[in-house]
Amino acid sequence: MGRGSSGLQSAPPPVPRSAVRQRFDRLVREVAKFGAVGGAGLLVNLLVFNLVRHVTDLQVVRASVIATVVAIIFNYLGFRYFTYRDRDKSRRTKELGLFLLFSVVGLVIENGVLYAATYAFGWDSPLQSNIFKFLGIGVATLFRFWSYRTWVFRALPVEEPSAEDAESFLERRQRAEKESRVHQRVS
Repeated sequence: MGRGSSGLQSAPPPVPRSAVRQRFDRLVREVAKFGAVGGAGLLVNLLVFNLVRHVTDLQVVRASVIATVVAIIFNYLGFRYFTYRDRDKSRRTKELGLFLLFSVVGLVIENGVLYAATYAFGWDSPLQSNIFKFLGIGVATLFRFWSYRTWVFRALPVEEPSAEDAESFLERRQRAEKESRVHQRVS
């Protein structure tokens, strides 16, 4: 066989991904989890909104505020225990306070869009209300994603590999390449 007694050639160690690529991959996973919780929260929000509008005589924006509050509670649980479960848990009271603060700002953004459509433009049919509720949620979601990840669910510090670890990796890589060349010459 010519490759040594076992017939197997040792594979070189995997090349580490760049720090930029790792950060990008983490961001993509975070956005996906945020989107999953947010998507479920969107359904809760719209279902409660339409249920309140159907079974009560509340004005459209008041029904929307109730639905938004229910969705905020649902989303906090999803974000804390799913999306950001690996984040710092040492300051829960501050976290909850900031979450509520930014959620209220999001509530104002979301319902401000609906309010403008309903009272400034007179668009308040059930279809129009749902469209502008959905648009308001979209605008508020951008704000919420930025504020929650920046201020509320703070990341734990990332441990950078030490110079010693990087050096040992390079040594292993060079040794594997050298062995690979020796095996190629023998074959």
